[in-house]
Amino acid sequence: MTAVVVLAVGGVGAWIYQDLNDNINSADVDDKLGGDRPENLSPGSKNILVVGSDSRDGANAKYGKDLTTMQSDTLMVLHIPADRKWAAVVSFPRDSWVEIPACEMGDGKTSSPHKAKINEAFAIGGTSGEVAEAAACSIKTVEAHTGLRIDHFMSVDFSGFKGMVDALDGIEVCPEQAIKSDKARLNMEAGCQTVDGETALGYVRVRYGVGDGSDIGRIGRQQEFMNALVKKAKGKLTSPSSLYGFLQSATKSLTTDPDLAGIQPIYGLADELKGIPSDRLAFLTVPNYPREADVPTDKANVVWQYPQAANLFTSLAKDKEMTKAQLQAAVKDLVYASQVRVQVLNGTGVSGRAGEVAEKLRKAGFTVTGTGNAPQTVAKTAVTFPTGLEKQAAVLSSRLPEARSAASADAAAGVVTLVVGPDLDVKELD
Repeated sequence: MTAVVVLAVGGVGAWIYQDLNDNINSADVDDKLGGDRPENLSPGSKNILVVGSDSRDGANAKYGKDLTTMQSDTLMVLHIPADRKWAAVVSFPRDSWVEIPACEMGDGKTSSPHKAKINEAFAIGGTSGEVAEAAACSIKTVEAHTGLRIDHFMSVDFSGFKGMVDALDGIEVCPEQAIKSDKARLNMEAGCQTVDGETALGYVRVRYGVGDGSDIGRIGRQQEFMNALVKKAKGKLTSPSSLYGFLQSATKSLTTDPDLAGIQPIYGLADELKGIPSDRLAFLTVPNYPREADVPTDKANVVWQYPQAANLFTSLAKDKEMTKAQLQAAVKDLVYASQVRVQVLNGTGVSGRAGEVAEKLRKAGFTVTGTGNAPQTVAKTAVTFPTGLEKQAAVLSSRLPEARSAASADAAAGVVTLVVGPDLDVKELD
């Protein structure tokens, strides 16, 4: 939600309140990210990881005390291009089934890499309640799976979100059906209505009992709400008193990296964005589908849709605009990983490499038809396929960005063939 703060403040005058600086907490993550990080492919652009913290400390305690560690209720990346003419907010479904890398846990221990929901990264890093470790683990996870270099992070908690809404005298929402949820502390009628901060928090958090009960549905409500909040903030925060109340709520709930920890750097960032028109601010969701399609026993998680997800990340990494309409058109062409039949051949000369890669592919949901040795060793990993399997080959190739991919008249019928070369980092398949 803090991405909204940045964009909203950019639409008002240069009110800088020195006393607000002390409200913003700083957490340094640089020494916790390691050296294996993506390159910045677009100098001048910025990627800001935004975490909605599900902490139950302090003013948030009434939302439940059963959590033993920090949680990320919302996870997004705000991409700001070098030319500052557009921007994109990319939401990550918190049920995304991904590999969580080894992370510092804040108690002298380091977690082991393992598969889990993506929001678990914040909880693992925040085992001891330190935002720095929590944010670092989320950054490492997002970077590993997107190839985006994260430049900054922001974490905002429940109480700050409510205060921002109340400072704007509420936000109008238009639920298509009545919503009642004891867990989200929510009881709303259907139809358009202006909600205060308490109700707004329930509205953006509620999941079960609304629509299909999915996290994807909740993300849609969150994005619509943020868009409405940005528009109202730009129009309403024109007086010192209203702006001050808004920033008090925002900054008291805010933790950032040291470079953003202050009113001046946050206002400077917002000032860069104030000229972006509303129709060039895209709210996007990582393309995904239920993991049940690949693993019938998993009815609780989603996996990212390839090659669409990879194309989205590549576009942002190269600072190319991706609109919501473009992404929606792309995701209609859906091929499950389980629909991709793959044979894996070892072209490295190293015994067992084909089996190792095949096991990774099976865990990722692919249908591996067999393994073997390539006719000869190769220098580069390659994907070949017969005519008619272009879409299936694209799903596999997008998981192996360095691999060469081409149709071949000599390719085995009915399968996509992966010839493993010495250049393949097996971790890319996690």
